[in-house]
Order: sequence, then structure tokens, then C-alpha cells
Amino acid sequence: MFKKLDKLVVRAFLGPFMATFFVTLLVLVIQFFWLYIDDFVGKGLGPGVILEFITYQSAVLVPLALPLAVLLSSLMTFGSLGESFELVAIKSAGISLLRFMRPLFFISLVVAFVAFLFSNYVIPVANLKSRTLLADIVYAKPAFDIKEGVFYDRINGYAIKIGSKEPNDSIIRDVIIYEQGNLLQDNFIMAKSGVMRVTSDKRILEFYLQDGWRYQERGNPYERTGSEYIRVGFKTYNKQFDLGSLGFSNRTADSVNKNNERMFSIRQLNKALDSLEKETAAVQSRMSTDMAYLFPFSTVLKMPWKTDRLTATEIMKIKAVKHFKQLLPDTAIINVGSAAKSTATAVRMNAESLRSVLEEKSRTINKHAIEWHRKITLSLACIILFLIGAPLGAIIRKGGLGTPLIFAIVFFMLFYFSSTIGEKFAKENKMAPWLGMWMATLVLLPVGLFLTYKAMRDSKLLNKETYTSVLKLFSRITLLKKNSIASA
Repeated sequence: MFKKLDKLVVRAFLGPFMATFFVTLLVLVIQFFWLYIDDFVGKGLGPGVILEFITYQSAVLVPLALPLAVLLSSLMTFGSLGESFELVAIKSAGISLLRFMRPLFFISLVVAFVAFLFSNYVIPVANLKSRTLLADIVYAKPAFDIKEGVFYDRINGYAIKIGSKEPNDSIIRDVIIYEQGNLLQDNFIMAKSGVMRVTSDKRILEFYLQDGWRYQERGNPYERTGSEYIRVGFKTYNKQFDLGSLGFSNRTADSVNKNNERMFSIRQLNKALDSLEKETAAVQSRMSTDMAYLFPFSTVLKMPWKTDRLTATEIMKIKAVKHFKQLLPDTAIINVGSAAKSTATAVRMNAESLRSVLEEKSRTINKHAIEWHRKITLSLACIILFLIGAPLGAIIRKGGLGTPLIFAIVFFMLFYFSSTIGEKFAKENKMAPWLGMWMATLVLLPVGLFLTYKAMRDSKLLNKETYTSVLKLFSRITLLKKNSIASA
């Protein structure tokens, strides 16, 4: 039954949780943009494209923001209740800390379930969309921007130089346009002035030039003697350029990245892992069979010797042989040795090829297994970090954003680095994928249980006076030992 005490703690938790969640998500998105800021500048991206990318990337970062929000909000909630002595009043009424934590524990279970749904159903789609969109943005050419006195060569086949521009960027002077499609030489246009305009659909750049010359050389590029040099003067000349190759125009289909393991749900990962394991077993069996053909004498060794056809003298000679060379004539030893070396070389090459293929298959399997475990571990992190934040807040008894934020950053960095190190070891096949991805859980779960145990018994774990008294006692013991040594 939902009592007034439960409503009190839930109301005290939900406000900080929503605020910290959106702030954390915003910080993570800004951090991502900070890494790719150079790839976004000057690409002619519209607000719609940027907003679309922010939406996809925010969805990808939700399961990472939820654990930190749970940790920080639980620290703030229980720290504030402890600072205002509400926890003391609740405990004096005979209500245990576990009973007080129960409603928020159920909320953390709901948050963990939501994080799992995001990881399993939303993130694969968001990852697919954001990765495709990011690749299009990164590989797009810079948007159209001609500067004064500098050759602009982003338009395929042309190099444009403008001496000066009016403040409205429309009227231009001292224009030079090189056409780079001629094998004889670069044809070019020179004009004293003109007007530069871009069509409303941003696809065509139009130059309306005045008072200029067009220089062109025509003829066979392989016979220089027959070429013609043409110079044409003009009062007005209209030149158009296609801007379709500039900026962010053509979008790549999402199907390009659909086979990446980050785009799969758990059901798809299970299916992919089963197929990869069967494929690896088939490759190993096939290559082992192919390698057996390099040892034709192995079938002969398995055949039983029919000694009933040999005389006693021949049997004695065979038994007296101590080296394989004794069975061969001198003329055959060189040929047999050369054939043996060739066989050994072929075996070594096949073995190295098999090892590289199996290592690649193993890395692919590990990547799929890592993504499978990631969907679960990120969800459980909400519960584990709550088990750390709630009792730690009850111990430190400090509300606000100061002290709770410091402890939240410390424990979240511990969670992040331990999970990152475990993932790296799993990818390098130095650790089983399940162990690498569950490393953070194995590290933080005992910490959470220990803090809960201490908080239930009103521990002085983080009390400054406790550590001060311990240091004073230690210094007193050290001083007594020095005095005893000096008197002796």
C-alpha cells in the first residue's frame, strides 16, 4: 500500500531525477558534438538536419544518462533528508532505512526496465540513423563560400578567384574562372565585374559577368601543332555552376549499416551469434579437412603391415632401421627432402591462414556478445547505482549539488572506466565477453551492499570527526613509541 511516507520520498526523488537526467543528457550530447565540431562547421547544414541528429544521438545516450541520473538524484534526496534530520525522525519512529528506500527501489526497477526497452528496441534504430547521418555529414564537402583574393576549387572542374565583393556579396569585381577540363591547358575567363547569385534551391550558382575576355585552346591534345588559340571579348556573359556536389545534399540509405552488431536487438543478436558459431565450426572443419590432404602418407601409416609376405631376413632388416633415410636410396633423399620442405611450408601457411580466419571470427562473435551483455548491464546499472547513492546520501547527510555531485562523479567514473576496461579486454579476447561487460557490476555491487549495511547501522564512515580521532590516536601511539625508544 502506498503510504504518505512513500509519497514523501517519491516526491523528493522525482524532481531531482528529472532535472539531473536532462542535464546529464545535455552534457553527454554536448560532449559528443565537441568531438565532431570540426566536421559540422561549414557543411551548410540546416536546422532540421541538426535537430534530427540531436534527436537520434539523444536516444542513443539515454541508457548512459539514466544510471548517472539515478545515482545523483538518490544522493541528493537522501542527503537532503539526512541534512534536515527527517531520516533521524523516521528512524526514531521505528521505520528502517530499507523500508524507506523501498519505493525508490521499485522506481529504479522501472527505470532499469525502461533503459532495457530503450537498449533493445530504440537504440538499434537510433544507432542506425545517427551513424548513417553522421557519416553523410563527415564526408560532405564544405558549403559554398568564396573569399576575396583566394582561389575556390570546391566545384568540380573549376577554380574561381574574386578580387573583391560588395557587402551584400552579390556584386563582384576582378573575376577569374579557370576551367580545368581541357587536356591542352586550362581555359579561363576574366571579367572586370559581375553579379553572383545562388538559386533558391541552392543547386545552381550563377555569374552574370561584364566587360571581360574568354580564352580557349582547341585542337588535338596529342598533336600540338594543329591547336587553335581563341580569345573572345564580351560585354555580358552568363556562367552557371552546379552546386549539387557541395554541402549536405544526398542522404545514404540506412541499409548500408544494418549489419552492424550495434543495430541489433537481443533476438537478432541471438540469431547472429548462433549463425556465427555454426559458420566458425564449419570453417574450422573445412580447413582441417583441406590440411589433411597435405599429408597423404598419414593414410598409409594407419594401414596394417602385412608381414606374412616378408621373409625373416627382410623383417630383421626393417627392425634394424633406425632412421627414415636408411630406407631410401641416395638418389631419392634430395627429392624427398625438397618435397618435405614444400609440404611443411604449405602446412605452415594453411595453419596461419586458419588462425587469422578463426581470430577474425572470434572477434566478430565477441563484438556480438558484448552488445548482448551491454543491453542488460546498462539496465542493471540503474539499480546498482541506486544501491550506492541512497545509502551514501544517508551517510554523508548533505543535500544540494555540492557534495553529492562530487561523490556521484567519483562512482560514475568508477563504473564507466571499469566497464570500458572490461569491454576492451573482451574485444581483444583477453577476457570472456560476459566477464568483461559485467566487470563494473562485479566491482560496484559489493560497494553498494557495503554502503547499505553501514547506512542501516548509522555508520560514521564519512564523518570527519571519526577520522580525526583515529589520526590523533595514531599520532599518540607513534609519539609513545618514539619516547620509549629515546629513553631506552
